[in-house]
Amino acid sequence: MHSVEAQVTGEAAGGATGGAAGGRSAAGRLRALLAAAHPAPSFAVTAVATVLAAAGGRGAAGCPLVALSVLAGQLSVGWCNDRVDLRRDLAAGRADKPLVTGTVRPHAVAVAAGGALALCVPLSLANGLLAGGAHLVGVGAAWAYNLGVKRTVLSWLPYAVAFALLPAFVTLGLPGRPWPAAWAMAAGALLGTGAHAANVLPDIADDLGTGVRGLPQRLGPGRARVLAAGPLLAASAVLVFGPPGPVGVAGWVALAVTGALTPAVVLVPRGRLPFLATLALAGLDVGLLLLRGARPA
Repeated sequence: MHSVEAQVTGEAAGGATGGAAGGRSAAGRLRALLAAAHPAPSFAVTAVATVLAAAGGRGAAGCPLVALSVLAGQLSVGWCNDRVDLRRDLAAGRADKPLVTGTVRPHAVAVAAGGALALCVPLSLANGLLAGGAHLVGVGAAWAYNLGVKRTVLSWLPYAVAFALLPAFVTLGLPGRPWPAAWAMAAGALLGTGAHAANVLPDIADDLGTGVRGLPQRLGPGRARVLAAGPLLAASAVLVFGPPGPVGVAGWVALAVTGALTPAVVLVPRGRLPFLATLALAGLDVGLLLLRGARPA
């Protein structure tokens, strides 16, 4: 049986990782490489940013540019995450990870991460210096999370920064380069914080076993559920009451659904219900954000 180190360096040593990847077709290797980029969240964030751009008035040329910029950044973050976490994923037996199963090589993932990040820079700056700078700060925060912040008590901060700057990326690319309304950035930061806790809820035990001690892991499963639900509930309130004008039926319905889901997250001690309810809360907040749009201040 290969050791963890032999698997990580399989290309050079002729280990399982390099051999398995080498035996696949080009299309199979490409699919495995894409799977290592966390495609579901990558495309989801890209879709949210693109809809925000359309609602914010970025136009027929601006929306595709936003989409390409965000997609490049998200792919770079996903590939970086899987490459950095390879030893930890091997130790945890993560059979869902292409690097662990040997269907893609570590070097290929590292090159893809660097290439996507390099592509993200000019694409982002093509939106304007301020808009591009805001997006690159968000991408940089996500890379910082992967490279070590995730193991600290500040693990929530990169998520908060990246989500808060997403509306700014949209509005700063408009004529006059306006900043978004404060409520939009505040809601983004709260959504990011809650999403961070929700993302790690199913893996807290494995994370602790492999030395990852971010804020949710330090709090433990019970209080981590509060960390997930509290900011998401607050984000809903900000998105409903923050914009000017009457709340409307949709806002009150969203608050009622949020209030109904929150106890399922906080009070149910085990099973998948807290995690699923948290995902529903996050999805509701994203829907509210899209409904309200990324409006200039």
